[in-house]
Amino acid sequence: MAPRAGQPEHRGPLLPGLLLVAAALSRPAAPCPFQCYCFGGPKLMLRCASGAELRQPPRDVPPDARNLTIVGANLTVLRAAAFAGGDADGEEAAEGGVRLPHLTALRLTHNNIEVVEDGAFDGLPSLTALDLSHNPLRTLGGGAFRGLPALRSLQLNHALARGGPALLAALDAALAPLDELRLLGLAGNALSRLPPAALRRPRLEQLDVHLNALAGLDPDELRVLESDGGLPAPRLLLADNPLRCGCAARPLLAWLRNATERVPDARRLRCAAPRALHNLPFLDLDEARLRCADGDADGRGDEVELAGPELEASYVFFGLVLALIGLIFLMVLYLNRRGIQRWMRNLREACRDQMEGYHYRYEQDADPRRAPAPAAPAGSRATSPGSGL
Repeated sequence: MAPRAGQPEHRGPLLPGLLLVAAALSRPAAPCPFQCYCFGGPKLMLRCASGAELRQPPRDVPPDARNLTIVGANLTVLRAAAFAGGDADGEEAAEGGVRLPHLTALRLTHNNIEVVEDGAFDGLPSLTALDLSHNPLRTLGGGAFRGLPALRSLQLNHALARGGPALLAALDAALAPLDELRLLGLAGNALSRLPPAALRRPRLEQLDVHLNALAGLDPDELRVLESDGGLPAPRLLLADNPLRCGCAARPLLAWLRNATERVPDARRLRCAAPRALHNLPFLDLDEARLRCADGDADGRGDEVELAGPELEASYVFFGLVLALIGLIFLMVLYLNRRGIQRWMRNLREACRDQMEGYHYRYEQDADPRRAPAPAAPAGSRATSPGSGL
């Protein structure tokens, strides 16, 4: 379109200039690492998902990166200062030990990580959120989290089930220096008890232990969960655990009723044993029904299976069903009484005819006149009077 008369033609040169300024302002401080994706520039988020090809954390992460996500790699072993310049070959860390001073969130899920060495996260002073969920951890160094003074959220969901008791003991040592920890996720780890170090975190706000193997909480654990020193007590997620509803569960039931807000999923708690209380809501039970076997004072043995109202009702229903079946059977007999009488008469006549036949054959066999004549001796011959011999 031709410009109007008297209007200066400066739109053409202005548009390329604006584009150059925008490109300069949006240019990242450093290029995106190989095998990674940068979203909104490295300051926002950097995602590395390259399957089994990535065997160690990328070394060319921009130093001003805020969020780093590595998913689906094959890291296997996180050595000391893995994100501060050290790598799987044991090379030294970067000078000063800090290469990502602004990194606040690190997500390392589904990376087949089996070993986390002492000081694996050294050089990340600003890290506040760490997610190691869905990794088959077998070894965890006691100083694995020692370089994370600002860590507030640690997620280890579905990551500890394969390590056994030794890994749980190492977890207690690894959690010790995390005084600023607020959120701790331990779901899906087959835990049979709460880690003591997790209960002793002074600023812990939420502990997620749902989908584990907890049969209950003992009084010592409940006392530790109470508020101490004026700090708010942590919330506890307990759903999908196989609770054993015996006398040992009475302190837990009383604690839940007095602090229901402390367990947001309390209404989802259900009994796994004994069989009489199976799958019943835990909060709906009376303490009188939480009984133990004879001679079992601590409640750790097999609980007595109570015949509660539900079981009594089932017995009554079963009796009514049997009575109905008997009534129907009698009604069928009554409606077919003539046929049954005819069948009985025919059966009686058949039996009588059979017995008469047996009696007749017995009489015939016992008649002496029908007995066979005795046979003549072998050496004698019968002679007639007129034979002349």
